[in-house]
Amino acid sequence: MVNVMKNISIWKDTVRKKKYFKISHDIDTDVLIIGGGITGVSTLYHLKDSFLKVVLVEQNRIGCSVTGNSTGKLSYLQNDLIDKIRACCGDKATTEYIRSQKEAIQFITSVIQKENISCDLERVPSYIYTNYDNEVNQLKNLEEFLKCEGCSIIHDKLNIVSSKYSFGVSDTYLFHPLKFVQKLAMSLPSEIYENTSIIKIEKNDDGYVCYTNQFKIKTRYVVIALHYPYFNLPFLFPIKGSLEKSYLSASKIICNNLSLISYSNPFISIRSYKDYLIYLSNSHDITSEVDDNNHFNELLKKVHDLEINPDYLWSNIDIMTNDGLPYIGEIQDKMLIGTGYNTWGLANGFMAGKILSDIIMGKKNKYEELFSPKRINMSQMSGSVIDGMKSIQGYIKGYLDKNENIVYGKYKNKNIMIYKDGKQEYIVYQHCPHLGCKVLFNEVEQTWDCPCHGSRFDIDGKCISGPSCKDISVLKD
Repeated sequence: MVNVMKNISIWKDTVRKKKYFKISHDIDTDVLIIGGGITGVSTLYHLKDSFLKVVLVEQNRIGCSVTGNSTGKLSYLQNDLIDKIRACCGDKATTEYIRSQKEAIQFITSVIQKENISCDLERVPSYIYTNYDNEVNQLKNLEEFLKCEGCSIIHDKLNIVSSKYSFGVSDTYLFHPLKFVQKLAMSLPSEIYENTSIIKIEKNDDGYVCYTNQFKIKTRYVVIALHYPYFNLPFLFPIKGSLEKSYLSASKIICNNLSLISYSNPFISIRSYKDYLIYLSNSHDITSEVDDNNHFNELLKKVHDLEINPDYLWSNIDIMTNDGLPYIGEIQDKMLIGTGYNTWGLANGFMAGKILSDIIMGKKNKYEELFSPKRINMSQMSGSVIDGMKSIQGYIKGYLDKNENIVYGKYKNKNIMIYKDGKQEYIVYQHCPHLGCKVLFNEVEQTWDCPCHGSRFDIDGKCISGPSCKDISVLKD
C-alpha cells in the first residue's frame, strides 16, 4: 500500500468549487450539453451570444473528472502524437492539426484576459526530449517538420532530466485547468446542473428527449461532451478508441518555471506549478495492466530519485484514437460529440467547443472535416479490431484479479465486494453498470475502477466518471 498525503489532484485541492443544484424538474431547451469538463463548458461559452436556450448537466462536479486530473499544459509540442498523425493521415492533416492547437491556445489565453479569469496562467517554454539512441533521428525529423510549419525552435540544457537530444518551443503556457473551467462556467448565465446523470436518450421528430432518473429534458440538439461517450449508438465508441491510464504526483519544491515531455513511452511529463513539481509517468492501456499499486510505486521511485517526496498522488484516464485525431462533430442529425483527445484535452477540448457551437449555429468551421467523427481511414479500420479485443482483455483481467483485502459475497442474488479500512465496511456490486465488467479496487485513490472502459466509482460506490451513468453502491435493508 502506498503511503500518500492526499489522494486527489492538486487542482481539486487548491480551488474553491462553486456548487450547482441537481436537476429538479422537467426542462425544454434548444441545446443540452452532457458533460461539464472543458469541452462542455467551452461549448456553453461559445453559444452564450447565440440567443439559444442552453442547458448543461454534469454527472459529478464541474471540471472534476479528466479536466481536473490533467497536467494543465497548453502546448502543441505533443510527444510522438504529431508523428502518429503524419503516419496515419499525412502531412496536410498534420499541418491543420498543429494550426488548430496553436489557435486553441491563442483563443484560451485571449478568453482568460477578456473574462479576467484568474487561473495562474503563465507563458512557459515547452521542451521534448529522448534518452534513446534510436529516437534521436525521429526527434530531429519532428524538429525539422515543426520548423517548416513556422515554429520557432529553441535549444536549452535540461537540468532535471538527462537526454540524448532535446528541443523546445517558446509560445506555450501552463495554467490551473480547474480554476479556468469553473470560473468560465461562473461567468455564464446559462442553466448548469451538477450530480445529474442522463441515463437514456430518445430521438423524436423535434429533436431528442433525454432522461434522468426522475426528470426529462426535451431538446433540439444534444452535445455529448463526455470523456467517454456512454451512448454507444450510433457511434460505437468502444471500437473507435482505447483508454490510457497515467499516474501523477505533485511535490513541494522550489524550481524555475518548467514544462517538458519525453518523446515516447515510457511517457514522462513534468511541469512546475508555483512551489510544486508535477510529475506524470507509467502510462499504459487500461486493459493491459490492472495493478495500480505497482504503477504508483514506480512513480514514487522516479520522484524519489529527484530527492523529493509527493504531497499529492492521483491518476487520470485519456481516450486514444486510432489515427491520433480527436472526434469532434455531428454523429447523427443534431447529435454532436467531442472526445478522443489523445492526452492533450485542454487545447482540443476548447477547440471542440468552438467547432460544436459553430455547427449548431450553422457556421462553417475550417476544422470540421479534419476532426469529423464520420471519417474513415485504414488506421481506424485496423484499430477497431484491436480496440474490440482490448475490451475483451479488460473484461477477462478483471475476473483474474484477486485482491486479498477484498471480501467477495452475494446480496439479493447479486455478486458484491466488501472493503474494510479498519473503521467501516464499504459494500459495492462487483460489475460496472456500463457493460458488466468486474470493477477493481484502487487502494491509493480509494476508488473502484473498471478495467474495460474506465468508469470510476468512489469508495461508497457513487459513480464519479463514466461511461457508467449508474452507481454500484449496495444499500442494505
